[in-house]
Amino acid sequence: MTVIAGVHPVREALRAGRQIDRLLLAKGAGGAKLQEIIDLCRAAGVSMRYEPREALDRASNQATHQGVVAFAAAQQLPSKIALEDRAKCFVLLDGVEDPHNLGAIVRTAHAAGADAVLVPDRRASGVTETVIKASAGAIEHLPVLKIGNVRQEIERLKEKKFWIYGLDERGETDYDQTDYAEPCVFVLGGEGKGLHEHVRKQCDFVVRIPMAGAIASLNVSVAAGVVLFEWRRRRGMG
Repeated sequence: MTVIAGVHPVREALRAGRQIDRLLLAKGAGGAKLQEIIDLCRAAGVSMRYEPREALDRASNQATHQGVVAFAAAQQLPSKIALEDRAKCFVLLDGVEDPHNLGAIVRTAHAAGADAVLVPDRRASGVTETVIKASAGAIEHLPVLKIGNVRQEIERLKEKKFWIYGLDERGETDYDQTDYAEPCVFVLGGEGKGLHEHVRKQCDFVVRIPMAGAIASLNVSVAAGVVLFEWRRRRGMG
């Protein structure tokens, strides 16, 4: 059972048709947004119960729940192989460990039109309550798929005719001076470390975001937004 806390994550889970077992609402909570959730629950036949706010604090493991906590079945994820046949863009994370960053990247990738976020099963953040909250509900609409070894996954995707673009401050080409072929994979490195050297060497292209200030690089979730929306602009998607 997955715990989903917060107005936006719970609303998007309901809108996406996620199977919700039951919903907890804080006594005294109200407003238009909560009423929308109540209406969605009624339409889906989801059981609702009002509880003291302390009970929601415990249920959400002290997450910021905004007066609503849902208990949901495990998310049904699509087959990665099936996705590859029609995908235009994947985001592959090389060691992103902060769940807030993962959630923000999922939100950004969904907004930009990516098809999935690929996360290694070791030395990386998994999908936690914090990730779900940080994605503001986007995780209900964009698959976050587990992979094994990053290098092996890159080689496999190359065999599937994907072009691999690494984002790294050591890149030789600016991100907005690069022609992005499709289907493509954007590879983003972990906090403070960037891309691992062996991963960087596997990329077809390594691009950088030029910086005007004294700081050498952006937060990984911000950098993801910069390059993904440049890719979106190049596709004529606005």
